[in-house]
Amino acid sequence: MLDLTLFDAFAFAYFVAAWGTYAWLVEIWSGGKTGLTASMAIYRQRWMEEMTVRPNRIVDTQINMTLQQGSSFFASTSLLAVGACLGLLNASDRAVEVVQALSFGHAGTRQLWEIKLAGLTVVFVYAFFKFGWAYRLFNYCAILIGATPEGDRRTSDEAKAMAERAARMNTIAAAHFNRGQRAFFFALGYLGWFAGPVVFVVATTAVFAVLYRRQFHSESRQAVI
Repeated sequence: MLDLTLFDAFAFAYFVAAWGTYAWLVEIWSGGKTGLTASMAIYRQRWMEEMTVRPNRIVDTQINMTLQQGSSFFASTSLLAVGACLGLLNASDRAVEVVQALSFGHAGTRQLWEIKLAGLTVVFVYAFFKFGWAYRLFNYCAILIGATPEGDRRTSDEAKAMAERAARMNTIAAAHFNRGQRAFFFALGYLGWFAGPVVFVVATTAVFAVLYRRQFHSESRQAVI
C-alpha cells in the first residue's frame, strides 16, 4: 500500500537503526572511552564552578548567550527546511519528473516520492523541537547563573548548589542541541534515498562513520581530554 520495495524498506530500517545506535553510543555506552560530548559536559561543570568565584559574571552570561543564539539559528533553519519540504510536496508531479530526468535520479512513483519527503519533513520537525527546547533551557541556565550568590556568599554551600544546578541545566540543554544537530547530519544521509536505496545505505553509513570518528577518535576529542 505504501509503494515501498523491499530494498527501500530495508534501507529505511537501516537508517533508523544507524541513527539510534549512534545516539546510544554517544549518550549511554562509550565503550570505555569518554567521547567529545561527555568530555565537554565535564568542562561545563568546571565552568560553573569557576563562575561562582568570579567577581563579575559578564563573561558567563555572554558565553551562555552565544549558546542560546546557536540554538535559535538552527531552530530557524529547521523551520526553513520544513517549509522547503512542504513546498516540494505541493509540487510532487513536477519534482518527480525533474528527478527522473537526472542520470542518477531514482524518484520512483509519486507516492514513494511523497513518502520520502514526509520522512525528511519529520526529521526536520524533530530537529526544530530539539533546538527550540535547547534555546529555552539555555535561557533557564542564564536565570540560574543570575540566581547564584555572589560577593561574600560566593563560596558558600548555597552558591555551590546553585552552580551544580546551572551546570546540570546547561548540560541538558546541550544534549538537546546535540540531538538536533544529529538530526541535521543524518538528514544528509537521508537525502541519499532520493538517489535510490543503495545510495541511501551508503550515505547513512558514511554519516555514521564520520560522526563516530569525530566523537571518539578526532583531534578535537584529544584536545579536551
